[in-house]
Amino acid sequence: MDPPNISPKLDQLDDEIDNLEEALQPILGNISDVANKLPLLDKAKLFVLVTYSIESMLFSSLRLNGVNAKEHPVFKELTRVRQYFDKIKNAENPPQKPEQTLNKEAAIRFIKADLAENKDKGVNTKLSEMIAKERAKAALKAAMLGNKRKVEEPTPSGQAGAESNGDEIDPEALRKKRKSEKKYKDKKGKKSSK
Repeated sequence: MDPPNISPKLDQLDDEIDNLEEALQPILGNISDVANKLPLLDKAKLFVLVTYSIESMLFSSLRLNGVNAKEHPVFKELTRVRQYFDKIKNAENPPQKPEQTLNKEAAIRFIKADLAENKDKGVNTKLSEMIAKERAKAALKAAMLGNKRKVEEPTPSGQAGAESNGDEIDPEALRKKRKSEKKYKDKKGKKSSK
């Protein structure tokens, strides 16, 4: 058996490599001049792409010569260069950061603990008032959400949210309202169980 004549294929490969060299000559001839004209992110892309193409050609050459290329240091280098691709992609489109919110209760606890040593009664009373207002607002908001969920259920006073007309919330009135609602629910529960 005679091996097939591969000289025409080699000539074709040589011509294609020459065409590739001509096409890449403006970039590879003086890569630093080309890179200096580009913005920083595009410059990073160019260098990573050139490095990846060289490393992948070395990898392909090793595979063609029968070497186990996955155990060769070139494979580790290819993996490292792929990580640069990911870094560039993250720089172009940064991942969305979760919105940060302020936990007022926790902030107040920190401040209160820090001010516990403070002898100034005025600061402590103002802080206590602020805490009471915040708790009342939160309770009112929770109660309003509860009322929205119970669309047709009447409240004991017959008015669903009469206290929401102003910004100031009276904690004592809110406490009384909760107490009367609880009594109403207890009476309603006793009637339904009989």
